[in-house]
Formats: sequence, C-alpha cells, structure tokens
Amino acid sequence: VQLQASGGGSVQAGGSLRLSCAASGRIWSIDAMAWYRQAPGKQRELVAVITSGGTTNYADSVKGRFTISRDNAKNTVYLQMNSLKPEDTAVYYCRADQRGSTYWGQGTQVTVSS
Repeated sequence: VQLQASGGGSVQAGGSLRLSCAASGRIWSIDAMAWYRQAPGKQRELVAVITSGGTTNYADSVKGRFTISRDNAKNTVYLQMNSLKPEDTAVYYCRADQRGSTYWGQGTQVTVSS
C-alpha cells in the first residue's frame, strides 16, 4: 500500500488548509486512517484518527479547529484545518492500517505564519 499526501502549504494565522492522502496498491479493506505531525525538534504526535466506520478522535490541541474525514470508495483521508495557528507548523503525515500492517505517507509541510 502506498500513501500519497498533498495539500500542504504556507498560510497566515487564522487561515485554512485541506490535506488529502490517497491510498493505492494492494488494498483489501483499510481499517483506521490517521494524521500525525512532527514539528522541528519534537516527536511525531497524533493529530486525528478515523476508523473505517467513521468514528473520529482528535488531539486536544486541534479539537474544534480540525476535521478528519474519509472517502472509502476513493481510499482517501482528508484533514480540514481551520483557524490555523503558528504552533500548527509541522510536517504532516498520513497513516493507514490494513490487516495488522501500518503504512505511512511521505509527509507534507504546513507552515503557519503570525
């Protein structure tokens, strides 16, 4: 399974971005999909996760601002990011789980300026 993330960029504080991550390859039934981020000098952290049934969970720091969704027909997960803050600046990675295996995308840079 390959994951291709897109949608990153540079915005001012208060702005919005939408990330996409499309899975391809040997896909049978993808289980959970998630977004993580890693800021310079920090550990990678979970931002949001969505199960195959649509149940979502968010990091406290993004609740009310970010929305994760998925299109199972397209094997794609999205992250709508609103009211962005400078502290949201990081490389964002998507993750997909399938049959006990975990797959990662290549990362997309999000930069929020004040």
